[in-house]
This record gives sequence, C-alpha cells and structure tokens, in this order.
Amino acid sequence: MGGFAAVNDDILQNILFRLPTSSFASAACVSKSWNKVCDRVLTCPKLASALSLNPSLPDAVKEALDKVLSKPIRPQFAIASIGLQFSLEAAHQIITERLGSKVPVVTNAACGIIGRDAITNTMREVRWHMIPAEDGSVSRESEEFNRGIVLIVGYLPGLKVDAIPLLRPKMEHRITMVDRFMMDIRNYTVSVSGSVIPAGVIMFGDQHIDLTPVLAELDCVMPEETVIAGEASSRFVCKTARNSEEYNPDLYFFDAVALVFAKDKNKPPGIGETRFHATLSTGVMPFGPELKAISVTAKGTECSWLTASMNGYHQILDSQRLLDDISEEMDDEAADLYIGVIQKRPSSLEHEKMKLRTYLAFYEVLGGDEEYLVVDGVGIKPGDTFLFYHSDSATASSSCLNAFEKLKVLKPAASSSRNPYSNMDSNSGVFGGLLFSSHYRGETYFDSFPIYSNFPGTPLAGIVCNREIGRDSTAASMWQEAKEESPARCSLHVCTTVYLVFVYVPPSPNLYIN
Repeated sequence: MGGFAAVNDDILQNILFRLPTSSFASAACVSKSWNKVCDRVLTCPKLASALSLNPSLPDAVKEALDKVLSKPIRPQFAIASIGLQFSLEAAHQIITERLGSKVPVVTNAACGIIGRDAITNTMREVRWHMIPAEDGSVSRESEEFNRGIVLIVGYLPGLKVDAIPLLRPKMEHRITMVDRFMMDIRNYTVSVSGSVIPAGVIMFGDQHIDLTPVLAELDCVMPEETVIAGEASSRFVCKTARNSEEYNPDLYFFDAVALVFAKDKNKPPGIGETRFHATLSTGVMPFGPELKAISVTAKGTECSWLTASMNGYHQILDSQRLLDDISEEMDDEAADLYIGVIQKRPSSLEHEKMKLRTYLAFYEVLGGDEEYLVVDGVGIKPGDTFLFYHSDSATASSSCLNAFEKLKVLKPAASSSRNPYSNMDSNSGVFGGLLFSSHYRGETYFDSFPIYSNFPGTPLAGIVCNREIGRDSTAASMWQEAKEESPARCSLHVCTTVYLVFVYVPPSPNLYIN
C-alpha cells in the first residue's frame, strides 16, 4: 500500500509540475497531501521571464504574464520594464492585479529591453530611440519602436523579499531621507533574517534625483558579499508587500526603491540557498592628465559650470581649446565624453565622526568656452580632482569578454545528484540572470552574451538604462595607485553593463527525506 501511495505521489507531482500557476495554486488547496506534493515541486528557486513587442499595452502585458505564469511558481517579486510610449501606471496596475496584493512589484520605463520573446522564444535585444518629427510630434513608426515589455518574476525559497522606498517629504524641507532608508533596509532585514546583512539589493532611482551620495552610503554600509545592482535614472512605480501607511504616497515622493532580499530565519529543512553574483562590463576609457576644479557654479539642478587647472598648477585652462584638442585626438567622433570626479564627502549617517566617503562620480561633458567647462549634473566642489573619460568600443568589447569568463566559472561540475521530490535538477548552478545595460553602448553589442552563452536556456531579462548601478572598487584604482591613495569606489556608472546572476546551492543530500 505504501509503495502504491508513493507511485501515486510521483504521478501527481508529474501532473502538477505541468500546470500553469493559477491551476497549481488551486491544486495546492485541494488537500494537505496535495499541498505537500506542491511544496515538493517548488523546493528549488525559480525565475521566469518573457518579452513582448506587441504595440498594444494590454496585449503585450498579457503575453508576458501568460508566459511567466505558464508553469508552477509562487511569485515573491516582479520587475517589469516597459517602452517609453506605454503608460507606466496602466502597465503596473495590470501586473499587480494579476500577481496579487502581497507581491512587491517594480515597474519602470526603459530605453530598451532584453529577453526571450513570449511567443517565438527567440532572444531579443531592443534599444529604442525617440525621433520627433519637425513639428515636434512623434511618428507612428517611432511610437511602435518604443512599445514593449520585459517581465521577470521570481520565487526564491529560503529568502524573503520586499520593496523599501527612499522617501522625500512633499512638505517641510523636502530633503531625501537617506538615514531612514538605510534604517528601513536594516530593520526589514533583521525582522525576517535575524541578521543586518541582506543577500542582495536591486535598486531603481528617479531620473530627477542624483543617487551618487546615496549609493556611496549604501556601498559603505553593506559588506562586500551583499550584491547591489539596478537602474538609477528612470521613471518607476512600485508596490510593497506590506502596504504600510509609513510609505503613504500622499505624504512622500519616492526618490528610489530597493528590492531587498534577506535570508529567511524560518527557512524549513531541505531548502537550499540562493546566492547573488555580479560582474561589470565597462565601456569607458580614462585619458589625459589629472585636473582640479577651481571654481564651480551650479545652474539649478541641471548642470555645472567649472573652471579647472592641471593638478599642481594655478593657471586656469581654456576649456574650449581643451575640448577642441580632445576632439582632434579622439578616433571616434561619435564617442561620448565624461569627466570622472573623485569626491570626498562627509557621511550623511555619521556626522559626529566626520567620516569621509570617497567615490568616483561621472558627469557627461556638454560643452565649454574659453573659461568654463559645462557638465551635466551638480555636486562637484572646488578642489575635486578629475580625469576625462570617453566611450570606447574596444574597451566595451574586451570587458564584455572578461565578464563572460568571470561568469563561466559558475558553471556547475557534472554530478548525478537529484532531489527525488522535484522535477528540477538539484545541482548547484545559475538558474536566472538580470542585466542592466547602458543605452550609450549602441546597437553593435550583444550585451546578453556573457549570460546567454554561458547558461543557454536560463531565464534572462535585461533593462537598457540611463545610469547603471553596480558595486566596483577598481574604477579609479590605476589613477589613485600612482598617488598611493585608497581607491575610490564607484556604484553609479556610464556606458556599462551590470550582470547579475542567481545561483542555487542545494542542501546537503542527507537532508532529503527518504
């Protein structure tokens, strides 16, 4: 009788594994025994992703949702990136209604999307460009080029996930509440894991907010093992799992949101571990001598006008002549030009200790005249030192290959180990990927290559960004090693792709139930 029951469980498990998410959820409610079998189906983590370029918003979202929910999954979080011509709020509403009120969801507007087509299953990399007509309107053809969605949904047993917003009061001083943001992340992590250290953080920032100092604080507070990645400059909407009055959108602006992944202190036995690994592919190259900002004038929050001299000299440089010389020397006339500024700023969290954060911040060069160099953004101070950087295709190609090699080591060794209660292979290995790619890298790069080629068939979603978030302690290392300084860290990039992969480590075989 016991053997017959075991065979029936195996058959039932095989059937349940093939059900779509909604039917699987209903099956789990039939009886305790069915619920137990459903739990066995989902002992391993799972990511599901899909891309749709359907020009109709409802149809595109439905195609992506139908695909990611076509197999059993208990969604713990979702990230959706949509075309600039789609309504952010409408897409977010459809997704949240379908996934339920307890699933944290972030929906953002992207410059392009990367993933497998929901209908054809082919890999697509789409980078959109808005091309207005002479009268300022957008052509129908251009509109369709900016319509689409990529959606990724995750189930990570052994982890808890929620969305933590970075708040700014709509009244009073309207100052971004960085200290509260850090404390909210810490308190959530402690409440679900008993530890102050999250496993990973995926962030999205508002396009009108400079996240550089916020990320510098986060980078300093979080240990190296906490992976941080994301998109820093877009439009987004989000929903937390708790629907707390503390995050009332009538009282606060959401300057950013962090999906925080923390270990579950109540993780049941027999559940493995999900780990995060990240690597970067940069597309910028430093050049020229080190310069120093002498005077800086901020024009609102949009741009800065600065005078500069060579470090160690007092003569103010002719910025227009400097830019002309740079233009003549650069091989690629279409290359983008930036300055990378070393900024040493007091911590906003540890005022009494007068502790300085040292980080590298990038500013796009807009132009100049005989006296002033004009850059996009504010935050530079007199005395800051900087180098010029330019986008470089050879650097992008080489670093993309380096990223491929770094991810290659995560391929699992051959093993016959298998969880007897799951149709999923229990070997250690990558089960999904997420990438954040700069739209400045152009259309000549197949940015998904490092993940797609190393782990074919693995669910993958990518967002084409304005500014990419990823921890990096080497961005200014060569520059500062010459001065015997500790290297400035960089968490906010330009012309870069950040690769984030999810790795499953199964429990010890002796934890399985016989």
